[in-house]
Amino acid sequence: MEVSLSSATSRSCIYHSSPEPLRLERVKLPKWDRYLLSLSSTRRIGVLSAESNSLKILYCQKREAPVVAGRCIEEVYDALAERLVPTAAAMSNPNLKHIVGLAGPPGAGKSTLASEVVRRVNKLWPQKASSLDSQVTSPDIAAVLPMDGYHLYRSQLDAMENPKEAHARRGAPWTFNPELLLKSLKILRSQGSVYAPSFDHSVGDPVEDDIFVSIQNKVVIVEGNYLLLDNGVWKEIASMFDEKWFIEVDINKSMQRVLKRHIATGKPPDVAKWRIEYNDRPNAETIIESKKNADLIIKSIDF
Repeated sequence: MEVSLSSATSRSCIYHSSPEPLRLERVKLPKWDRYLLSLSSTRRIGVLSAESNSLKILYCQKREAPVVAGRCIEEVYDALAERLVPTAAAMSNPNLKHIVGLAGPPGAGKSTLASEVVRRVNKLWPQKASSLDSQVTSPDIAAVLPMDGYHLYRSQLDAMENPKEAHARRGAPWTFNPELLLKSLKILRSQGSVYAPSFDHSVGDPVEDDIFVSIQNKVVIVEGNYLLLDNGVWKEIASMFDEKWFIEVDINKSMQRVLKRHIATGKPPDVAKWRIEYNDRPNAETIIESKKNADLIIKSIDF
């Protein structure tokens, strides 16, 4: 399902897909993100949205994940944050966590989206939810847990049968430690808090116990490339999430972003291009295949 962002006063047609003939109904939609929330459990509705005197057709098929698309990225951040706050407010048990798995190819904007949504959730929380939960006084109701910290150490790559290949393919699924990530998520579920590793890009290795997800963090966005894979340990990791989000982006656009990132960090252009074709693009293709496992698709928008 694709849902466009529009004002509270926009008018739309809704058609219901069923064995019966199609019926068109004129309605005034509420704010779009609340509307999306109400439709998240039923994926049999399409929306025809009229904007600027032109009709934009937005459609879905049964069992497809809803798609979030906005006129600007800030609207997407705001809507996703407003989606999460009521869920956090409904949790009376302080040990409970609502864990979101956010996946997408390199260059999709996962880290930025996760941090911006978390920042907005924390900003909204005192305004909308503090009266509903007297046990939580910290403004940090939400937190980000990046998958980057679960890279294998360089020394572990050195110990592989083909160290040169291992370093060249760093970032592929087999250069991570999914068992450790799964262990962290299980501890978070059972104990309500966990220490997790971060990743030091200056030295190229994880930093153990550098991130603390506290018992007060009711919403945790775990972001990383392979979180929605459906094979091996990754499949068990995906089962730990209450919601599974995927950022959809044109692969050529995402590779251009990664190329700029490589060059900005000091790689010569020819080396950066080689790495894209040898490692980043094959990884992205694998990640894009996991989009089918998402509950919510987020359209990537240029910043």
